[in-house]
Amino acid sequence: MNSQASCDIGLIGLAVMGENLALNIASRGFSIAVYNRTGTVTDAFVNGRGKQPNVVGCHTLPALVAALKPPRKIMMMVKAGPAVDELIKTLVPLLSKGDLLIDGGNTLPSDTDRRTKEVEAAGLLYSGTGVSGGEEGALKGPSLMPGGSAAAWPLMKPIFQAIAAKVGPKGDIPCCDWVGPGGAGNYVKMVHNGIEYGDMQLICEAYWLLKQAAGLGNEALAAAFDEWNRGELDSYLIEITRDIFTAHDPDAPGSHLVDNILDAAGAKGTGKWMSQLALDLGVPSTLVTEAVYARSLSAMKEERVRASKVLQGPDMRNNGDTKRFVDQVRHALYASKIASYAQGFAQLAAAAKEQGWKLDYRSIAMLWRGGCIIRARFLERIAEAYDADPHLENLMLAPYFTKALADVQADWRHVVATAATVGVPVPAFMSALSYYDGYRHARLPANLLQAQRDYFGAHTYQRTDKPGTFHSEWLELRRPV
Repeated sequence: MNSQASCDIGLIGLAVMGENLALNIASRGFSIAVYNRTGTVTDAFVNGRGKQPNVVGCHTLPALVAALKPPRKIMMMVKAGPAVDELIKTLVPLLSKGDLLIDGGNTLPSDTDRRTKEVEAAGLLYSGTGVSGGEEGALKGPSLMPGGSAAAWPLMKPIFQAIAAKVGPKGDIPCCDWVGPGGAGNYVKMVHNGIEYGDMQLICEAYWLLKQAAGLGNEALAAAFDEWNRGELDSYLIEITRDIFTAHDPDAPGSHLVDNILDAAGAKGTGKWMSQLALDLGVPSTLVTEAVYARSLSAMKEERVRASKVLQGPDMRNNGDTKRFVDQVRHALYASKIASYAQGFAQLAAAAKEQGWKLDYRSIAMLWRGGCIIRARFLERIAEAYDADPHLENLMLAPYFTKALADVQADWRHVVATAATVGVPVPAFMSALSYYDGYRHARLPANLLQAQRDYFGAHTYQRTDKPGTFHSEWLELRRPV
């Protein structure tokens, strides 16, 4: 096709995610111009997977800009950080008023806030758009979380809703809708990733309990997760975990691949960002923080091996009814998942209040219902909860979740207690239960904490029986013990 001002959208960055997004866009009938800093990568794509009439390869940024219909739309799929700023700096002089730049990477929300203001000051539009679903989602239908310049949404909407995953009874509801101004889209994607950290850690803890405490082998684990995936835990992560337990190792015949993988996990930063921003907001997003720390502890492999030869603990076996214990772990996983999502949505609400965003929590739940890594049947229940009460203070207070937590609470407590007794580490399970218990208590021991702060630092305190701020000379109030 003639590339001169004929393409609907441009895309910069042809790593796996960029390639797959480009193919997805082209498959929906849109024409797309593509560019990669390394020209041979562009050539390999347009002569290989991208060899089709509505894909145009460009070897310079000016050529990419010239290939686009006005108002031009360019999606940047490059490494987050300084590379995005440099690319924006190069592109802005090449563009015209009303053109749109879209950052599709995992970007710190404050960076998108800054870039939106800078790009708008140049007469252009800007969007930070969260993209979830991995390689497969990018190709077949991701979850998209766009934010930034409000005027950008009408330009993006036809393309993004066409390429997004679809859900609903008729499979026609796109997992893409406008999130909010500035860094709102990236914030929602960050919280998605933080919840993903928590989900994965909870599943790993359930696995370790069943393996170490109940003695289940991989076949039995696969059967358990298969059964779980038919109920309230139905989700992409449970599904792939089931599949992992059935995978045999081609390099070690007779063994399962999962057993030969080094137990040292990495992280890319979004979970850490969520924890750091939760601390800034004063919001107890404890589960994602424990999930981040669990990865950090796993990475200390050599040190843990040395410690294992010195530090002692109990025998990691539970001698009770195995089938009953599997059900109890399932219930504990579900309860912990509810607490985790409650924390995630509470952090979104706190960020929205601080930033002045008007987030639609029902819509966010449905954005995550398909295409993304945390997609799950469970999210429909969350959407229903916010349908019933758009101003819901905490997800655990929605009648469905309140009852669900009450129904499984005894099993939840039993699993956490058993883990502590037999010495299986379950920091996310424990954190979730502690959050639930802390949130349900009208009174906590922080009265003593405030007394301590006032004693050593004159930080003052408030009283339960009268208004005002008080300070005491604690030494003068002492009585003989």
